[in-house]
Amino acid sequence: MISINYRDPRPIYEQVKDGFCRLMVAGVLDAGDKLPSVRELAAELAINPNTIQRAYRELEAEGYIYSIPGKGSFASDTASARSQKLGGLLTEFDRLSREITSLGVSCDDLKARLEQACNNSGGEEA
Repeated sequence: MISINYRDPRPIYEQVKDGFCRLMVAGVLDAGDKLPSVRELAAELAINPNTIQRAYRELEAEGYIYSIPGKGSFASDTASARSQKLGGLLTEFDRLSREITSLGVSCDDLKARLEQACNNSGGEEA
């Protein structure tokens, strides 16, 4: 389900968080699906339960999961999770686009790069 890469420079809790985000956005975890308990996932990944708790806390703060006391943590509506993830990515895209153009890359070069990325990923042109 979730894997940890110890060569990844990101903290482990971020890897756990991103792993669940990918599963939800991809539709592997549907709205209402129960997530493993903190202890179960910590034992499975052989990491500290506090690390899992931090990842779950951030996922909940961002609306990806919700908790029911005594029952556990559950995946939120994937449409809202997908929308939230897309919004964050588009904000980051806007920031990076501004930074790239401020370094002298023309809008035409940026458009060509975007079209190339869309063609390579099977996406449609904007």
